Amino acid sequence: MQFLLAFILAAPLLGAAAALLPAPPGLKGKSPEQAVLRHGVTVTGVILAAAIALTLGFDHDTPARFQATTDISWIQALNVRIHLGIDGISLPLLLMTALLFFLCALYSYYKLPEGPSPKAFVALLLVLEAGTLATFAVLDLLLFFLAFEMVLIPMYFLIARWGGAQRQAAAWKFILFTLLGSVVMLLGLLLIGLNSGTFDMVTLASDNGRELTHTTQLLAVLAIGIGLAVKTPMWPLHSWLPDAHTAAPTVGSVLLAGVLLKMGTYGFVRILLPIAPGGMQTFAPYLGAFAAIGIVYGSLACLALARKGNKGDLKRLIAYSSVGHMGFVLLGIATMTPTGVNGALFANIAHGLITGLLFFLVGALKDRYGTADLDTLAGATGAALYGRAPRLGAFLAFAAVASLGLPGLAGFWGEMLALFGAFDPAEGLSRPAFLTYMAIGGLGTLLTAGYLLIVVRRVCMGDPKAKSAAPAALPDIQHYEFAAWTPLVALTVLAGLWPAVLLGLTDPAVQKLLAGGNS
Repeated sequence: MQFLLAFILAAPLLGAAAALLPAPPGLKGKSPEQAVLRHGVTVTGVILAAAIALTLGFDHDTPARFQATTDISWIQALNVRIHLGIDGISLPLLLMTALLFFLCALYSYYKLPEGPSPKAFVALLLVLEAGTLATFAVLDLLLFFLAFEMVLIPMYFLIARWGGAQRQAAAWKFILFTLLGSVVMLLGLLLIGLNSGTFDMVTLASDNGRELTHTTQLLAVLAIGIGLAVKTPMWPLHSWLPDAHTAAPTVGSVLLAGVLLKMGTYGFVRILLPIAPGGMQTFAPYLGAFAAIGIVYGSLACLALARKGNKGDLKRLIAYSSVGHMGFVLLGIATMTPTGVNGALFANIAHGLITGLLFFLVGALKDRYGTADLDTLAGATGAALYGRAPRLGAFLAFAAVASLGLPGLAGFWGEMLALFGAFDPAEGLSRPAFLTYMAIGGLGTLLTAGYLLIVVRRVCMGDPKAKSAAPAALPDIQHYEFAAWTPLVALTVLAGLWPAVLLGLTDPAVQKLLAGGNS
């Protein structure tokens, strides 16, 4: 188990280095470009297999205990250690990350975005995977910061070099927002480590903030929370996200929504809730307020983009929907209850699966139509995907109803548990305030259903023979698209019908985390 976790974290970096080397003559295939893309599929596939083996070897009877741990002294002067481990909170995120990177590598093998060398693309993809996987597995505050920052440069280049229109401006906006947030976050991490005498997250969580004064906790939550909120993204620190998603290549959007946003919310759960509970309790009502505003704001922005004649970009619409969905995650965290936090973790996974699928589908539509403009996609009487490309239309309709939280699919449980948590927040929090947030969140679910059903009606329905801006015939789902999308559909259904699979992992770990490390 120790070796598997260490291998999962090291393999992407080794694979990235190997991707930049010349391909051996026997492995070149038709071209060196094909060889390096095959290399990316192979490395991410091996990492996914190792993550599945780690999941099978995980002791599911004690998910609150850190397993596969490694604890080695690194920088003695600062008491910084190479401390690795996974529990029921981090394991699902680790597994989902490995899956999404493999599916993106597989998709890119057949549909590489236009840009510079495929070698650079594969190497950047693997470095990005290393940073995201490490974020969910390290148990030292400074290592967490290093992993958190490791993803910025590869994502910047994926947007700036392989993106679409306005990619340079979007990439700069992404890097500036996240770097500024990270600088503030580092100050908060140093404040905790230097005041408590350790950067070890397990020790700090067990102490439950007793070694930190209330003022220190307040400053730490404010500083770290800003950095995490930018990455989440929380309203009003979200403005980099729509531009980044609109400009990013398809796989960049999938990974940005499916993995990178989860790093911010994971930090709230793993660091702030157990290490600075007093500071979190003070700021929780404000976090809940921002979350509730984000839910409605994201939905209203999507409704505006979905209206006929507004020239709304479908990728931009899905990006704004992420602001609303991540608002439910933040609302669950703000309740500081096991119900709310479990809902936040479930919504994290559901959003990664469903929104990853949506960005794959929008990318496929853009490839076929040459644009993601909703008015162009809808045409004069509707693009009628059901008639022109029925399987593609069915996948899009499924992803839309999953995203709006249809019972029986993964999107339902996280949002429902977050609202239940707001109905009865933790002791010391204002119940009237959280009941208000719950009501606003309920309104947000109605607005979400509204804009997603409008998208389905405009893009999927209509007369396929009517005169329209859309081509009369469209290629339906290709074999590589089916292979990349089907696992996300299957897991969305599985998590919706059998939520105990995920909640059975997270709940004991959340109970222990909120109790200060005590079972």
